[in-house]
Amino acid sequence: MAGEFDEIRSRLEAIAEELADLAIVRLRESIDAGGAELPVDERRLTRARRAVEKAIGLLSEPDDDPGGGGGFARR
Repeated sequence: MAGEFDEIRSRLEAIAEELADLAIVRLRESIDAGGAELPVDERRLTRARRAVEKAIGLLSEPDDDPGGGGGFARR
């Protein structure tokens, strides 16, 4: 099953990059407008990028549950 998530991971990496680029644009716009505070949507974009990066990390982990139980103990 190695590489099963490669395509999804690749798309998520592109999305994370887009979010980072958009956050930089928002920061530049704020600076150009003379803003002294970070724009609210830049913070939201950064949080979203971090969440996407977390998903990338989760999909990059080796399959440590060969039983396919999703990591939950069966009772």
